[in-house]
Amino acid sequence: MQTNTDSRTRPWHGVMVATPITLRDDCTIDYDAYADHVRQLIEAGCDGVVPNGSLGEYQTLTDSEREQVVRVAVEAAGDGNRVMPGVAAYGSAESRRWAEQAAAAGAGSVLLLPPNGYRCEEAAVRAHYADVAEVGVPVVAYNNPYDTKVDLTPGLLARLHQDGSIVAVKEFSGDVRRAYEIAEQAPGLDVLVGADDVLLELALGGAVGWIAGCPNMLPSCCVELYQAAVTGDMATALPLYRELHPLLRWDSKPEFVQAIKASMDVVGRHGGRTRPPRFPLPDDDVAAVRAATEKALAGGLH
Repeated sequence: MQTNTDSRTRPWHGVMVATPITLRDDCTIDYDAYADHVRQLIEAGCDGVVPNGSLGEYQTLTDSEREQVVRVAVEAAGDGNRVMPGVAAYGSAESRRWAEQAAAAGAGSVLLLPPNGYRCEEAAVRAHYADVAEVGVPVVAYNNPYDTKVDLTPGLLARLHQDGSIVAVKEFSGDVRRAYEIAEQAPGLDVLVGADDVLLELALGGAVGWIAGCPNMLPSCCVELYQAAVTGDMATALPLYRELHPLLRWDSKPEFVQAIKASMDVVGRHGGRTRPPRFPLPDDDVAAVRAATEKALAGGLH
């Protein structure tokens, strides 16, 4: 077991694991099991957790569930700086309310999508982030143009940073060239890897964090991979990256929640079911996830 001491200079740096909700068979949340999972991730060397994100099925949670998940995460992590709750919502006022709740729970930062109810204009995006930033907790922007239909381009990110609205961006566009454009147009804005299957490329481009899915199954080797990647240790990073990539690429597929939970079940962690409208994975996909996970375990990864 690896014991983690927090040497980060910012709460959003390092390996921040996007955590799934831990559901019982009747679809209620098992908060004790979720707390155990958070503690295990920290003990394995992960820097923190991101509850109530896409992997956490936040859209399916009640208000009370969503609030309780954050409180449990902060308590289990042992330090609010290790927790970055997702505060996405259809309305800016609601996102601000979730940010206020996260701040009250002691979270060190929050993760915020742009408005995702419609394809909004730049002025609306800037107003949305400014409104939530007024809460006072550091805001990490989440660029996921596939789901939101709003692209936080390097130029727009630069303006959001100049506005004082964001401290970092979770980059999920899949375009690894953006790391360099963001560094040029928004120096001082931290780039966090947002998709597992471009970790190495964005780490080489200067990323200082990874909001990650794969550590839910194999935390220790993912921490090793991240640390090797950001320090340029290609002799360690490249073989690990190649071996893990069949699992890492599930993070960029529509079925990523079901796939990550299925892989967690294979390694003996509580993955379990998802809430509707997500259906279980088709049998062929379950077999592929199982094969990739078992291959990693056979290779000594954990």
